[in-house]
Amino acid sequence: MTSTADHVASIDRLRARDFPGQRTVHGRVAGGPGFHVADLRVSEDFWDADLTRVEEVLEEFEAELSALVQVLTLRWGAPEVLDLTDALERSAMGEPVPPPLDTLCGYVPELHIWRVDGRWVGLGVGQGDRELPFQLLVAIGAEDTI
Repeated sequence: MTSTADHVASIDRLRARDFPGQRTVHGRVAGGPGFHVADLRVSEDFWDADLTRVEEVLEEFEAELSALVQVLTLRWGAPEVLDLTDALERSAMGEPVPPPLDTLCGYVPELHIWRVDGRWVGLGVGQGDRELPFQLLVAIGAEDTI
């Protein structure tokens, strides 16, 4: 398991990166014009898991998210909480949703957002479907993308 310090270092490296000119995926980092999204941690999948195991892992991921939010709050102040339900509804109705929210809204219910140095930094926990892994992720975007 990676530490909070490792996660903060990963976030800082992504914040320093230029955004790619087109959508790309390299390992656990996806990017495109105006954004990066990276998995900080991914659980096992849950194809044959019992509900107790799923709940344990979710609690673990939420605790890790909470610790990371606390560290970044000390650094940058309190985050906004962005509920992605509206983006999911717009996407389902075929309306445009800007990247990376167009993808994130399908599996992340909310993001903790900080606005730092002309970019936003978002953290969340998501799961694409109940059999799929949990993901602790960071999204970084150009200020005008949310």
